Amino acid sequence: MKGVILAGGSGSRLLPLTKVTNKHLLPVYDKPMIYYPLNYLINAGIRDVFVVTGGEHFDSIGRLLGSGKKIKETLGFDTNLESLAFGVQDEAGGIAQALGLAKGFVGKDNLVVVLGDNIYSGNDLFLKNIVLAFSNGAHLFLKEVSDSFLYELTSQGKRAKYGIAELGGSNVIGIEEKPENPKTNYVVTGCYLYDSSVFDIIQTLKPSWRNELEITDVNNFYIKNRKAKFSLFEGEWTDAGSIESLYRASELIRGKYHRKL
Repeated sequence: MKGVILAGGSGSRLLPLTKVTNKHLLPVYDKPMIYYPLNYLINAGIRDVFVVTGGEHFDSIGRLLGSGKKIKETLGFDTNLESLAFGVQDEAGGIAQALGLAKGFVGKDNLVVVLGDNIYSGNDLFLKNIVLAFSNGAHLFLKEVSDSFLYELTSQGKRAKYGIAELGGSNVIGIEEKPENPKTNYVVTGCYLYDSSVFDIIQTLKPSWRNELEITDVNNFYIKNRKAKFSLFEGEWTDAGSIESLYRASELIRGKYHRKL
């Protein structure tokens, strides 16, 4: 199993904080944001990690993480990584496009993908047990949230901030990307397990109205072909992609870990 961290994007919702830096280098409590998805993968037993970032700030991400061997000196934790590699997304093309850059690194292995601005707090064995049991298809991680957490206001009105899953019994039957009237409060969080066929799926995608390749379309492909499973995340979760959610992420880490990371 390989790990992929997607740490690109312009971070426009975090301006002016991101005017001169990558959002994944912003602090979440006492460490850079990108530390948390990396630590999440390591705690799940992942030892080979591929980081995708934007070209403008590649040097900063590279200086922070390096080969992975000296992370303990800068971030205070032991990685036990066997390999840490990097890819550059030259321009905004969507999460699925960014994931496609990891094809050569992943090869025929399965992979676990974490969005670089997602913060998970809870049982460290939760992801590890699912990784160990995973064989093929896709596995999604959902979190039921309150309305106050679910919505955002845009120039077009109120809508969900995330992809929203519709459930049918023990199955996900579909995902809507940021709907105005979500059918449920089950958010698709930014952690996904895939088999290597995900790279073939990405090659079939058409750009969305945002002119991006959407990860929701990847997930819906697996769902349509009855190859997607899901788990409800045990613990607390937030993204850190806006001013308010960045603040919430820092409060979450301070309250739940308080320097025990």
